[in-house]
Amino acid sequence: MTPVVQQFLAVALGGAVGAGGRYLVMVGFGHWFGHGFPWGTMVVNVVGSFILGAFIETSALVWSPSPELRSFIAIGILGAFTTFSAFSLDAYSLWMRGEALGAFAYVAASLILGIGALFAGLWCFRIILS
Repeated sequence: MTPVVQQFLAVALGGAVGAGGRYLVMVGFGHWFGHGFPWGTMVVNVVGSFILGAFIETSALVWSPSPELRSFIAIGILGAFTTFSAFSLDAYSLWMRGEALGAFAYVAASLILGIGALFAGLWCFRIILS
């Protein structure tokens, strides 16, 4: 099996675990607190970001997981559990490289364009499908 296939399988398996975990958190928080506020989404974003930060720092300082395990956890599990964790790490990486303006631009553009794209998709398909 080639390294690319191994990485792909690690990400796919981790993605299944992360997506399942996200679903369980969303259902649980919806059941406990209702659906009036997106508590589940907020929790997976914050928890996922914390876990990714802890994993990356641990990997850098005291542990060197294999590329497959790193992909399984960081891209697969945490990527499926929350994409916000990857977004947070990207913003942090820009900041740490001394690109403060780039970090702020990335955060602002991601939020504005992402939310704008959601609205545009809703609007376009409301017109197309009506």
